Amino acid sequence: MAKSVTRYVCTSCGYASAKPLGRCPSCQAWNSFEEEVPTIATGKGRGGLGGYGGVSGGKLTALSAVGRREEPRTSSGIPELDRVLGGGLVAGGVTLIGGEPGIGKSTLLLQVADRVARSGSVLYVAGEESLEQIRLRADRLGVTADVQLTRDTRAEHIAALMAEHKPALCIVDSIQTVTVEGEGAPGGVAQVRDGTSMLTRAAKETGTPTVLVGHVTKDGTVAGPKVMEHIVDTTVFLETVGSFRLLRSVKNRFGQAGELGVFEMRGEGLIAVENPSAAFLAERPVGVPGSVVAATIDGQRPMLLEVQALASKTPYPNARRVVVGLDPRRVDVVLAVLERRLDLTLGGLDIYVNLAGGLKVADPGLDLAVALAVYSAVVGRALPETVVTFGEVGLAGEVRQAQSALRRAEEARRAGYSRLIVPPGLDGQPGIRSVEEAVGVVWQAAGQARA
Repeated sequence: MAKSVTRYVCTSCGYASAKPLGRCPSCQAWNSFEEEVPTIATGKGRGGLGGYGGVSGGKLTALSAVGRREEPRTSSGIPELDRVLGGGLVAGGVTLIGGEPGIGKSTLLLQVADRVARSGSVLYVAGEESLEQIRLRADRLGVTADVQLTRDTRAEHIAALMAEHKPALCIVDSIQTVTVEGEGAPGGVAQVRDGTSMLTRAAKETGTPTVLVGHVTKDGTVAGPKVMEHIVDTTVFLETVGSFRLLRSVKNRFGQAGELGVFEMRGEGLIAVENPSAAFLAERPVGVPGSVVAATIDGQRPMLLEVQALASKTPYPNARRVVVGLDPRRVDVVLAVLERRLDLTLGGLDIYVNLAGGLKVADPGLDLAVALAVYSAVVGRALPETVVTFGEVGLAGEVRQAQSALRRAEEARRAGYSRLIVPPGLDGQPGIRSVEEAVGVVWQAAGQARA
């Protein structure tokens, strides 16, 4: 016999409780608990062999007997997406893509379906839109391939279609609309978890690359139990930064996590930005104090970004420190180094530091750029236009090497910047060993004496 035990599960993180709670003690979400009735064994009939009801163990396979096989990949037809996925769609791999409503998830996947369908069949499960709505979007995007559509969101039927037709790609939009027989209302914790598990199993058995669209909560995480992200092979998020869309991988079993793709939303769909550095520096002011070009690494991608600083006399008893796009604690450390090592008076000044373009980057290699931008803003002198800098600043005022320094330098040279203010060890050059030395070199290059 089976015994039904009612429990309540948080839809945001999967935390389980014997009774409903107003606020989840794990993720702090309010009113996120839903009732779930799992089926558990009562223990009756145990005994016999090993005390487990006579059930024998499964087959064991030695690691040395397991063959080595590279997972075959299929190009999505969009190089920027292939970069984020680690080289393309993996046979039998399941990718979960999340993002805010209207950000372009369905648009991007319809573009992918169009390109993949030119060389193989594509199954598109439309759980949220009618087939006529998809046709209208396809006409707007210029989709010409014959994508196979279905409105059937029953997980068992989707798995059967995958086994019958063996499509080159299966897209489920969205996983929150998928239902499993006998598991309650669509979108519930059990439905989302079991639907993801069933479709993942079908993808592995049929070798079909599968993409699941996931809704996100108000804090930006994928709605549903956290176990859903553990089941899938790859998790990527689409986010808005200024006028651009960034596609970032946070988990990838078949490639490098943290990869970044940059897109721009246009009338014909999401278009890849071939040169993100030029795009983010397009509106950089020239000859303005407090503006510094820094070379950074986001995932495996080098980019040039503008670090801005502004210093103004404070009207308040305590000076303010406002940081946008960077780690405020690292900026505080840099400001303390400037005051202590360069005798720069900041106590009566409000300091504003901004990473232009709307990006949020946690890169210690931007410390030196912050130091030079703040110094430039305080003394009121602009840096030379051809200067690019990167490096980590220590508490002793020393400048340390940043990761992937060679790739940063190559990106700066490719963009036409001739003067690099960087730590020692790059291409055998002596480099800059301290913040004070960096300030002196910059203003020497500008033909000015240090303030």
